[in-house]
Amino acid sequence: MQDVKEKIRDLAKKFEVYFVNFKLEEKEIKLRELEAKTSDPSLWDDQNNAKKLLQEFSDLKSEIEEVKKLQEDIKTLEELGSQEDLTDELAKEVAKAEKSFEKLNLESFLSGDYDAKDAIVAIHAGQGGTEAMDWASMLFRMYSRFCERRDWTLSVLDSTAGEEAGIKSITFKVEGKHTYGYLKGEAGTHRLVRQSPFNADKLRQTSFALVEVLPEFEDVDLPDIKIEDEDLDWQFFRSSSQGGQNVQKVSTAVRLIHKPTGITVTAQSERFQEQNRKNALNLLRSKLWLASKERAKETKKEIKGEYRPASWGTQIRSYVLHPYKMVKDLRTQVETANTEAVLDGEIDEFVESELKSQNLNVKATS
Repeated sequence: MQDVKEKIRDLAKKFEVYFVNFKLEEKEIKLRELEAKTSDPSLWDDQNNAKKLLQEFSDLKSEIEEVKKLQEDIKTLEELGSQEDLTDELAKEVAKAEKSFEKLNLESFLSGDYDAKDAIVAIHAGQGGTEAMDWASMLFRMYSRFCERRDWTLSVLDSTAGEEAGIKSITFKVEGKHTYGYLKGEAGTHRLVRQSPFNADKLRQTSFALVEVLPEFEDVDLPDIKIEDEDLDWQFFRSSSQGGQNVQKVSTAVRLIHKPTGITVTAQSERFQEQNRKNALNLLRSKLWLASKERAKETKKEIKGEYRPASWGTQIRSYVLHPYKMVKDLRTQVETANTEAVLDGEIDEFVESELKSQNLNVKATS
């Protein structure tokens, strides 16, 4: 049981460093400020702002409670670890505390300017016709399952179906704690190698899909990006529907063109035009933010790796289903032969390894 004592000492040392950087007093002051705002009688005059404020308060309160609980747990482990007779139950509690610390430590990496934002994710099928469109739908299912397991809310903003199967492109919003921070590393090209299910000869086929990840911005988030009414061309049309009784008879879908840049976005998932208008405007704002970063590439070092443009030239992960099974991240070299689990949304190891890698890169360049 000597290794258990060593694990407790090691965990206590790591937590001590973490706790200093956590700055509990500052966070508790912030929590009291947020609590005061939630008691404001005019809070619900702006429902969207109210929801965001309550979510921020809830997240911070939960974070503080988790840190305090782990602090108490480690003290208890240190006391028990000083005894002569150590039990198997203690070893289990140590492993549990280590897992809790790893989660908190990982979240400490999510300190970028926009990491706390909700994420807007787009998946685009590459060249390859039906194969690529099927691959895009497989990726969408993978991310849907990943979000579901983390209790994140996923809502589709726009989708274009493939002619025979799959999807040409899909844009969706992910709401939850630090969703952009977690998902930003998924931006880039994802490559699939498999036997084609659409070919009678079962030939090996390589398909590509591009994943874009943007933070969702509200008007107040980007004061430097001005969107003037006269620069907007609003177009309205009927949302795509499967027909039948629920066929869309009203033009609720929105296409928004930003005249100065030519950027076009579409939102059609909501039943009411006003909500689709808001979604389209937020999506445009995120696209304009992306465009501003592309125009100012010399500032990339200033934002310390938080921004990475998604392009077909940035292949990040390879999924091989034939002639062997392997998913490999080309940046972190993390790999697994359990391809079924990965495609079922178990991508935590890839996401977390890239997040840690980004954090190390930030430290190296700061």
